Amino acid sequence: MTLQALLGNFALILFVLTVATGIVWFLDVFYLSRQRRARADAALAEFDARNARLAADGMPQETHGRSAIAERLLKQPTWVEYSGSFFPVIALVFILRSFLFEPFKIPSSSMVPTLQIGDLILVNKFTYGIRLPVVNKKIIDINTPQRGDVMVFKYPKDISLDYIKRVVGVPGDRVEYRNKKLIINGKDVSYKQLPDYLDEEHLTYSKQFEENLTGVAHRILNDDRAPAYVPNPDAFPRKELCSYNSEGFVCTVPAGHYFMMGDNRDNSLDSRYWGFVPDEYIVGKAFFVWMNLGNLKRIGSFH
Repeated sequence: MTLQALLGNFALILFVLTVATGIVWFLDVFYLSRQRRARADAALAEFDARNARLAADGMPQETHGRSAIAERLLKQPTWVEYSGSFFPVIALVFILRSFLFEPFKIPSSSMVPTLQIGDLILVNKFTYGIRLPVVNKKIIDINTPQRGDVMVFKYPKDISLDYIKRVVGVPGDRVEYRNKKLIINGKDVSYKQLPDYLDEEHLTYSKQFEENLTGVAHRILNDDRAPAYVPNPDAFPRKELCSYNSEGFVCTVPAGHYFMMGDNRDNSLDSRYWGFVPDEYIVGKAFFVWMNLGNLKRIGSFH
């Protein structure tokens, strides 16, 4: 893994910070603080003994300085103080982000109209099973991705990047895309035409449909100017399970893999081009838009 990839791996950075600050915190609680207390107790005992000798000799005692000695000797070093303060915060963020929910920002238009550029979304990290952070190894099975789920995953060609698409094929499925219509395991997916979709940024219209992917209804876009065939697909692993023609393609999803497509069908680089997504690359299920600074009406759940 390159230095740039390491620096871009926020989970790894959080893990390192959690471990580093945690070591300092535990070291302070169980060792350093006791040493400081022992030194303070010895200094205070010497201070009290000196005052006792002064009193015995009838000389004035030191009335100031005892609390200052205790404060100086018990004070944490700055590096220990900051580490101890940051540790619970960093650890909480690491746990929440690794096992419960993780925020993401939508960077492209591949999931329009479901998700817009700039949407800040939440991803459920546990619905597909509990995974060890950083290495992303599943240790507890809970659910498996279903057709129609909007899923975040590691991009198979560069696992330092996170992608978001919709699951259209699960292990064992035969996914056919013929003239921009899906056929799953020999059954036509139902479509209902909706009013054309206006891209306000480019002032262009796209055909809009409601696609019912085995019970999960959602909107998709088609661009009449784009061809039905898949131009220049990559030489991805298990490509022999796919065949391409002028009308589209047919793929059989291998075990432990998923076939992903963007809702903006003619403006999405997805499994049609770079292949299947292995189970170990799954990050979680996207389910909620928690902020869009350009359009607050975007806040809410989606499917």
